[in-house]
Formats: sequence, structure tokens, C-alpha cells
Amino acid sequence: MHENRSVNTRRPEPGEYNAYYETYVGKIPEIDIVSVLSAQHESTLAFLEKIPSGQIEHRYAPGKWTLRQVFGHVLDMEWVFAARAFHFARAVPGDLPGVDQDDTMKVVDFETTPWPALIDQYRHVRAANIALFQSFDAAAWERKGIASGNPVTVRALAYIIAGHERHHIGVIRERYL
Repeated sequence: MHENRSVNTRRPEPGEYNAYYETYVGKIPEIDIVSVLSAQHESTLAFLEKIPSGQIEHRYAPGKWTLRQVFGHVLDMEWVFAARAFHFARAVPGDLPGVDQDDTMKVVDFETTPWPALIDQYRHVRAANIALFQSFDAAAWERKGIASGNPVTVRALAYIIAGHERHHIGVIRERYL
């Protein structure tokens, strides 16, 4: 991994993201968000690789997603939040649309995606996102744009990625295993 061009020096403040995302941002008390993303990369891979194959199709209640679908959702949202961060960090003009998780789940069939392929996708997307965030200078971390009709900073998006994952890995541990 390369050295950070500019280490993020503070957590995002509430005005840097929609209050809806406090559920995720609030799960990350750390300041060095790139270190959090890197640590998650290692710990999440280790965790996922140890999940018994019999649990991957488990639903903790009727109508709930399977564990495989939950993790597919985590991947989908990491792609979305990272794309937003790239867009805003590079000062690309224009607002970005919202993404409804239920709409995306209607058109993706995670059930036919082999578990090792999902783990591999995570390995690569998270490594790429760590490199992306490491490449940002101080100005990029401060930039913001509009996504889903609300202002959000690049810094907040990094925290949302980490907090979203922390949230769902917690759900998997508590309700699926």
C-alpha cells in the first residue's frame, strides 16, 4: 500500500451527510478512516472465509435476506458510496441520484453467485477503495456534492462505507450465525 497523500484529520460533522447515515457514521469513532478501511479489509475477509457453508443461505426470519444477500448488499453499497466519493473528490459537476437497496436487490441474483466469488469481489473492491482514499489530498477530503438530494462530503462517504460494513457484519454475527 502507498502512503496517504493526506491523512484525514477529523471525523465528519453532522452537516456533512444526511442524518439517515448517522447510523453508519456513528459506528466509526476513529479519525484515521483509511486505517479503519484497511483493518476491516483484513478482519472481514478472515470472518467471511470462516462462515460455514450451511449458514450462507440462512434467513433469520421469513422474508429477510439470506446471509449471502446481505453481504451482496454490502458490496453493492460500497460500489455506490465509492463512486460518489470519486465523483465528488474529482469535482465532477452534477448531482448523483439516489440508490434504493430494494430496487437493486430486485434485479440481482446473489443466490447464484458463488460465495468465494463474493469474497473475491470484496477483496478487490475494498483494496481499490483503500487505494482511492489514500490518493486524496486534503482538498479532496473536504469536497462535497449532492447525492440522493442531500449534500455529502468525500470524508463522510468514507465513514459511511466503513460504518455500513460494520453495521451489517454485526447483523450477520448477531442474527445469522
